[in-house]
Amino acid sequence: EKSLFLAGGITNCPDWQELMRKALKDVDIVLLNPRRYDFPIGDPNAAEAQIKWEYNHLRKASMILFWFPKETLCPIVLYELGAWSMTSKILFVGVHPEYKRRQDVEIQTRLVRWEIKIVYDLESLSNQIKKKLRQEEK
Repeated sequence: EKSLFLAGGITNCPDWQELMRKALKDVDIVLLNPRRYDFPIGDPNAAEAQIKWEYNHLRKASMILFWFPKETLCPIVLYELGAWSMTSKILFVGVHPEYKRRQDVEIQTRLVRWEIKIVYDLESLSNQIKKKLRQEEK
């Protein structure tokens, strides 16, 4: 069963994961969404449990989507992109045009995984995923 981890900004960011869920609602794929709507931000035990959940599900996912919104620098997402870029896992990368470290993401991704086509909006990102899944069906 195909699965897609939704890696990207959460804290102080719009709920782009819900937009992606709607865009992919007719696609046969399990979405692994780390956003918790009732997350107790001040609880260190909850933080550790969340980090472990994300770590395990990033490993289990067949594919990972990275979205860098303009609202925050997303340091953990940058770390995860760097780590997963060094593997052969299927990755999709989207960067809001106003994301402050856009050029860094573009250059680093091009150096390590030149085959990844970075896109600049959620619709293009969802279309890449749909296209990839259609190709795999053939």
